Amino acid sequence: MAARILLARHGLADYETELVTDDGGSLTQEGRGQGRTLGGRLRSEGVEAVWCSPLSRAVQTAELAAGVLGVEVTVREGLREYGVGSLAGTDGSETEVIGPVFERWVGGDDEATIPGGEAVSGVVARVRAVLEEVADRHEGGTALVVSHGGAIMATVPVLVGRPRASAWDLLLGGGGYVDLVRAGATWSVATEHLRLD
Repeated sequence: MAARILLARHGLADYETELVTDDGGSLTQEGRGQGRTLGGRLRSEGVEAVWCSPLSRAVQTAELAAGVLGVEVTVREGLREYGVGSLAGTDGSETEVIGPVFERWVGGDDEATIPGGEAVSGVVARVRAVLEEVADRHEGGTALVVSHGGAIMATVPVLVGRPRASAWDLLLGGGGYVDLVRAGATWSVATEHLRLD
């Protein structure tokens, strides 16, 4: 039996500090609306449970969507966003440092690593492990998983056997999601469905 996983990005968030950080982020009013809208869009999809990253912006999104859907939330560490490594606590630019690392990984460099942080391949491995767990638990059903933009962009192409460069097609807005199906050991994007917002 197949499992359907709706893999979503958390809603729009504000952060407690201007410094680069791995943690935090509370949903803005717009982000809270995105969480509720996500739940509303999926009300007729038979979602059995919501799973999410432990980061506050993901937990808040998951709880809002789950409240609309009337289901429970389960938190998994493996769904967190990539770690910012040595950028943590600095006023450095995530885009200028992490962007080139991601470009190297897209180009085939399996060792591409955020300075002082984890390799992109490590992010993919831990997110994939949780998605496999969710699919095992919801075989024959549907679950919503709330994670983060970078983690989703890195993981989905590898999961479904597409070129890594297809990560750029996964620039999800707050509450956007990609509709995945696992049948046996094979993952695919269901009917090419991608909701960016």
